Amino acid sequence: MVKVVLVDEKDKEICLKDKVEAHLHDGILHRAFAIIVLNSKGEVLVTRRAADKMLWPLFWDNTCASHPLQKEGYVEAGERRLVEELGFTCSLEIADCFQYQEKYKDVGSENELCTTLTGEYNGEVRPVPTEIADYKWMSVSDLKTDMAEKPEIYTVWFKIALDRLIEKGKITYKDKK
Repeated sequence: MVKVVLVDEKDKEICLKDKVEAHLHDGILHRAFAIIVLNSKGEVLVTRRAADKMLWPLFWDNTCASHPLQKEGYVEAGERRLVEELGFTCSLEIADCFQYQEKYKDVGSENELCTTLTGEYNGEVRPVPTEIADYKWMSVSDLKTDMAEKPEIYTVWFKIALDRLIEKGKITYKDKK
């Protein structure tokens, strides 16, 4: 049974909770992270969530999203999950943090204090099918255009994380208009 770390709004640990239970109903606030990996051309590695995911199955997502284990740092957790989901790892750094809550149909909710990690990678991607249904590299410009035209195919946290990184100047984006 996988457990997530429940926290308060200041990221102070409260206790551990079963991951599924923490995502039921309105969700219980817990630690999470979203990784955005770019290549040397400035393209974002975008992944499509596996079909058997409880929340947002087959939605397009940031490179990797997950939860740190108890006593595991965000960077350490991110580097671990990249290997477990995509068959590679790279150096990551903390770029941002935000809190959000979003309901998914009548299945459950995300209620997360989400740390955004960024890194650069130019090698082979080997997605694990139980985690990732598909992937592609997209320019930030094309990604923002696609998100504007088809917002319903992207996860909420990905849109928030990407917009915040652009806003903070941590990802370069030039509007095509």
